[in-house]
Amino acid sequence: MRSLRAAYVLFVFLASSAVVIPWQSFALRVKRFGYKRMPYLYQRFLMKLFDVRVTVIGTPIQDRGVLMVANHTSYMDILILGGIASVSFVAKAEVAGWALFGTFARLQRTVFVERERRSRTAQSRDQIRERLLEGDALVLFPEGTSNDGNRVLPFKSALMGAAEAVIGTDAQGGPLHVPVQPVSVAYGSVHGLPMGREYRPFFAWYGDMDLIPHLWEQLVTGPIDVTVEFHPAMTVDTVGGRKALAARAEAVVRRGQARALSGRHGAKAPESAPSAPAAAPALSGASA
Repeated sequence: MRSLRAAYVLFVFLASSAVVIPWQSFALRVKRFGYKRMPYLYQRFLMKLFDVRVTVIGTPIQDRGVLMVANHTSYMDILILGGIASVSFVAKAEVAGWALFGTFARLQRTVFVERERRSRTAQSRDQIRERLLEGDALVLFPEGTSNDGNRVLPFKSALMGAAEAVIGTDAQGGPLHVPVQPVSVAYGSVHGLPMGREYRPFFAWYGDMDLIPHLWEQLVTGPIDVTVEFHPAMTVDTVGGRKALAARAEAVVRRGQARALSGRHGAKAPESAPSAPAAAPALSGASA
């Protein structure tokens, strides 16, 4: 029965993609018809389809440009964060070439960066800064790779230099920098039971795991519960620079993940369909 359900889920996913991709391609080209909101709505639908139940703690910033920095466990992070808030992502350049998933990334207005080429870091940082100044919410995974979901890897600070952008002035006339919001993502249970280190690799995607077999195994294994915590924002000037910002955000995200994995949050019941985020002036239509 689990295999039959997994096959049904994959069929619905592919069938719906055949409708959503042409629609979003056209909407994005003409910059109309909810081209920012469609990815959010579709990923919210996929959360229900894949039976991903999410507990949301805190509030994502949606009324101005913000750089969200999150730990990275799986491709499911994209689906989960994109189904909670109106966001776009920062991803490594090779993702653009992935079958189907690369298409979704492009249609979600992903900023592609070449992490391995230092000469391109400044260019990538400027792209991110430009989107932030336009009022977009961008999600960056500063670890630079996904991992087993039991820990948080050190945050790399290079691309967080985009947070040094000045987006206005404060009440005293001083520079107002881009807010950086740390986000913790923790995969806690499967079928309502604690996942544990032995089961988390069924949902964490890292190393040399093949994408499609891993997705199939995940769908067969069963519904999962995930905790996402949006922490208070910080700015580069309040913590003392880009590297200090990366270190502070890393510590906050690590503590949030540890709390969730140990079951110490107990905030509110999981919800498979988060309520729609408030539309921001610069995100009129919204995204993911």
